[in-house]
Amino acid sequence: MSNLALPSAQPTMNKSALSSLSFSSSSFMASKSSEKLCGYRRTTVKVGCDRRCSKQLDSFSKSKLWVTAKATSVKDASPIVAPAAASDKGKGFKVMVIGGDGFCGWATALHLSNIGYEVAIVDSLVRRLFDEQLGTQTLTPIASLKNRVKKWKQISGKQLSVYVGDICDFEFLEDAFKSFEPQAVVHFGEQRSAPYSMMDRSRAVFTQHNNVIGTMNVLFAIKEFSPECHLVKLGTMGEYGTPNIDIEEGFITITHNGRTDTLPYPKQASSFYHLSKVHDSHNIAFACKAWKIRATDLNQGVVYGVSTPETSLDSELINRLDYDGVFGTALNRFCVQAAVGHPLTVYGKGGQTRGYLDIRDTVQCVELAIANPAKLGEFRVFNQFTEQFSVNDLARLVTQAGQKLGIEVKAISVPNPRVEAEEHYYNAKHTKLVELGLQPHLLSDALLDSLLNFAIMYKDRVDMAQIMPAVSWKKAGVKPVTVSTSS
Repeated sequence: MSNLALPSAQPTMNKSALSSLSFSSSSFMASKSSEKLCGYRRTTVKVGCDRRCSKQLDSFSKSKLWVTAKATSVKDASPIVAPAAASDKGKGFKVMVIGGDGFCGWATALHLSNIGYEVAIVDSLVRRLFDEQLGTQTLTPIASLKNRVKKWKQISGKQLSVYVGDICDFEFLEDAFKSFEPQAVVHFGEQRSAPYSMMDRSRAVFTQHNNVIGTMNVLFAIKEFSPECHLVKLGTMGEYGTPNIDIEEGFITITHNGRTDTLPYPKQASSFYHLSKVHDSHNIAFACKAWKIRATDLNQGVVYGVSTPETSLDSELINRLDYDGVFGTALNRFCVQAAVGHPLTVYGKGGQTRGYLDIRDTVQCVELAIANPAKLGEFRVFNQFTEQFSVNDLARLVTQAGQKLGIEVKAISVPNPRVEAEEHYYNAKHTKLVELGLQPHLLSDALLDSLLNFAIMYKDRVDMAQIMPAVSWKKAGVKPVTVSTSS
């Protein structure tokens, strides 16, 4: 075992991580403070949530690693053959996918490109840096963003523009907006892990700063440079918590002391990550009212799966699949645990119930939101999930699927690291996307078999030390956490 102290030093990237930053030396313009690495420019930008306390902030919470001070697109490679599913639904409509190198963002970018949209990816690549810092890796061996984009061009003949930078830096975002001129912005570009936000003070601060300020910058960029642009923002069902009444889609009509009004549904977030999403929702709603921005808030449930028709076309297009206790989601984690013979880790009583959806439905929901935009000044909320399961339900389904494949699967109860109800009422509405035409991929035996086989295929990449939960909500402190990794 070795100990990796985080985040006590300035973020750095090793050679493999740097390869993901290497697009074309002619494509990037850097400021005078940048340094040249391997023929490409790297610029480190200091970002503090309060300049007066910058000396007290950890380097991670006040630093961002990004590549370019000026946003420029990347063009490379030649077409080989177009995927069979290609169409022209998008007809050249320009969509900017912020966070397009991530789990949901990459699948969405390829899907939209495949059906005719002109797509630009904006990403700081910080999710890859998290893996370097935490000593983790995706179960699947994902290619660098440079190679992903090149391979997509070779296979589909379609070009993805790429802007590598941090949306918390408004100058960078302004350049990206002016260069690409988006008609819709799909915003996935946030730190998405509740456990990560609860590791320690610096990561809680980073999560709130990155998510809230990044979204604020996107709102100002739309107002100033693309006022007709439609914002499609990824929210989370976790904003609602687990109330003892039905969860409506964004708004609830109530009568109090003889008067009736329709108000935003009450929010009961359960981590600093979920709270950042609540702040986003409030800021977006206000911007729609004040500036007549059009926005759709997709309150997404827990996503499972890894493959879409586009990511399955080539090994270099494969999506990431996280199984660790920080970034892994429940069903994906259970399938990987079953594949390597580790008992399924059920937190507490296992009655925690949430909405779930297939990654293929994530991309379909985004497509529907773009094709049916909100009106100017409208803030609308769609609950984006297809089925509800408890943790015990998922454990039972994976156990049964494992038995069909000859795998003995057991489940164990482990102390719940979170602060949450373990048995509760849960009934959330999710009709608006269905009314727009969503055709859901419901969880089936065939899908579970496929996901388990996928996990078995890559089980040699599993680090057993990363399976058990190591982040406690109650123990989050001011001292940066030291993460233990296998040597």
